[in-house]
Amino acid sequence: MELRHLRYFQAVAEEKSFSRAARRLRVAQPALSRAVKEVEAFLGVMTLDRSRHHVRLTAAGAVLLSEAATIFERWEEAIQRVRRTAQGEEGELRLGYIGPPTEPFMGRVLQEFRARSPKVTIHLEERTPERVWEMVAKRRLSAGLTRPVLTDRALGLRTLVLREEPLGVAIPSTHPLATLSSIPWLELKNQPLVVLARREGIGLHDAVMSGCRRAGFIPRFSHTPSLIGTVLNYVEAGSGWGVVTDSVIRPSSPLCFLPLTPAAFVPLVLVWHEDEDPPPLQRFRELMINWKNSGKLWEREGERIPS
Repeated sequence: MELRHLRYFQAVAEEKSFSRAARRLRVAQPALSRAVKEVEAFLGVMTLDRSRHHVRLTAAGAVLLSEAATIFERWEEAIQRVRRTAQGEEGELRLGYIGPPTEPFMGRVLQEFRARSPKVTIHLEERTPERVWEMVAKRRLSAGLTRPVLTDRALGLRTLVLREEPLGVAIPSTHPLATLSSIPWLELKNQPLVVLARREGIGLHDAVMSGCRRAGFIPRFSHTPSLIGTVLNYVEAGSGWGVVTDSVIRPSSPLCFLPLTPAAFVPLVLVWHEDEDPPPLQRFRELMINWKNSGKLWEREGERIPS
């Protein structure tokens, strides 16, 4: 039995007339009569009492009419869900991210995405840059907001650079050098430095090492913690200068950020698997591109971080 057979039965049952149902559906009356008989043959029951002057529902027919209404309602819902899913308005988005560098925009961008796609379920995973990259490569995440990681695991992944974040020194706001607008790399030579561990932040760690080598010295690390928040805590405690990107220093922080010269940068990227690009991810990527182009990604508490 096909869905159209059920529609033909529904029309006859509601109109209580084969001729009126035929006009309503714009089909020939014999075809309509044949379709109803096929429904009854399929079910093995009589659904309509027929006479020359009237058509009445049997008890079984009344049940079928009620169930048909439910079936068609669910069918219309299914059609709409399929279309919403194809348009990225329904489905699932599993997003990995690194914490402090995404703090300026994460809450706001997710709020707008939810407003645009309220039926998309969002799952968030805060991880280290390498872990985000690995989970996207293994298709455990739809996408990630992270640092570039150049390993064999990156094969098959695509990236969109959201921002080239400048490297600089984090020092207490009360430090005598805090009034400077920038600081040369050579000033780090004799300072104990606090830098994110390489296993947790290969891009940032290697950028620091490269900048120091170009300046002609090997850096002296006092601590290499696994979380950027711990780097900042060490700096607050007076254990050394932190080498970080500008986005991790919040306006309310007791620390200040001095860009390093010559300038060096660490990218923040959106990464996804080229073979896994469902509509919700496409819509999220479009939103990120719009926010990047408008500068909204780097606004926070009335302040805009230079892009």
